Amino acid sequence: MVLATALALASGSLPARAQTGANAGMPIIRDAEIEQLLRDYSKPILHAAGLSNQNIHVVIINDRAFNAFVMDAHHIFVNAGALMQTKTPNELIGVFAHETGHIVGGHLSKIRQELANAQTTAIIAMLLGAGAVAAGAHAGNVDIGNAGMAIFSAPQSYVMHSLLAYQRAQEDYADRAGVKFLTMTGQSAKGMYDVFKRFADETMFESQYIDPYAQNHPMPQERMAALENLVHTQYWDKKDPPELQFRHDMMRAKLFGYMDRPGEVLRRYPQSDTSLPARYARAISTYRYGDLRDAIARIDDLIRAKPDYPYFYELKGQALLEAGHAAEAIPPLRRAVQLAPDPALIQIALGQALIATGNPKMADEAIRLLRAALIKEPEAADAYTQLAMAYGRKNDLANADLASAQAAFARGDNKTARELAARAKQRFPIGSPGWVRADDIVAFNKNVKTNPLLIGQ
Repeated sequence: MVLATALALASGSLPARAQTGANAGMPIIRDAEIEQLLRDYSKPILHAAGLSNQNIHVVIINDRAFNAFVMDAHHIFVNAGALMQTKTPNELIGVFAHETGHIVGGHLSKIRQELANAQTTAIIAMLLGAGAVAAGAHAGNVDIGNAGMAIFSAPQSYVMHSLLAYQRAQEDYADRAGVKFLTMTGQSAKGMYDVFKRFADETMFESQYIDPYAQNHPMPQERMAALENLVHTQYWDKKDPPELQFRHDMMRAKLFGYMDRPGEVLRRYPQSDTSLPARYARAISTYRYGDLRDAIARIDDLIRAKPDYPYFYELKGQALLEAGHAAEAIPPLRRAVQLAPDPALIQIALGQALIATGNPKMADEAIRLLRAALIKEPEAADAYTQLAMAYGRKNDLANADLASAQAAFARGDNKTARELAARAKQRFPIGSPGWVRADDIVAFNKNVKTNPLLIGQ
């Protein structure tokens, strides 16, 4: 019982292990336009931090609260709220610089070690306390029993305060590292400072009544005082490039267009605002809640204004596809694939449109597109589902079963995945690439780190 209490206390301070792909327990937003922008934001910072070869991805959480965090050495998680509330690229880049500091500092592995150390100390103290209670009861000595109870309850407070102190030190390190990375990339630390200053201002009143030793971040006044001495580098007054600011504004407009009700979108982007971001937000809102014809007209207007912008074509194709006009969705999606720098997610949508036409002649093109996309997105369950349908159109049952098994595995349904993979094995020649991939899924052990979706792609 003492051991279980200590383990529960220790694990309660540690976030759950991050999962990738469709198995993740968090609501993830996938979008080609936004993800490309975040890659462009994070790439220089990761390079400065010596992490260019670490295959670190930014993952967007569908949550409107302002938050960003790391759970492992390969992902930076950021809430949609942080993307929507930061008004400049520099502010969001500052957030990424801070989180990169946590990765460089190895804080996740270190906090786990601290947990292990604290857990051992807590168990020893609890056992001593339990022994004192028992001894007092046996001797009839109330004072010894009370002392034992005090020892018994002390470990929880000790563990909590020691871990929080350690986390506060990590936050200070991440702040300093973040400023360093921004300076190394010739960027201002003002955005990072402004973000934390807003947090400090919002919590200034409450912080008067907060125990500073019961927080996992430094107190607002202390944090801002420390940052004040760091952020005024030679790049303090440097502004974001206009094109980058435009892309940031487009990202925010897109998120507001998708996540807000039409009335709120119009209040934020009134008809009098004729900027491209405002028209983008209204077009998205119209496609989601209004008339398709009106939405397409608005999107066509955007395309005329900026004909080389791939994500306007993607939006048009998506609107048509979701409205049941698959054949009409194909040309704009093809154009988006041609223009986008990293079109994997758009390729999946184009493959879906080709299959949705019901024309078996389009199955081969869909298969090529989907397989190309899966090289970049090996855990995309929807892509495997569409791939299974395309193989089904060609009456290729072995590959259809394999793709269905991969889709189930990517969704986290391992039982169905193994059943489908076992059936696929019977259809493939023994030892063929398809047979091997199916066998990987059948033999998969959830305690083994190797992901069969990453094999043989």
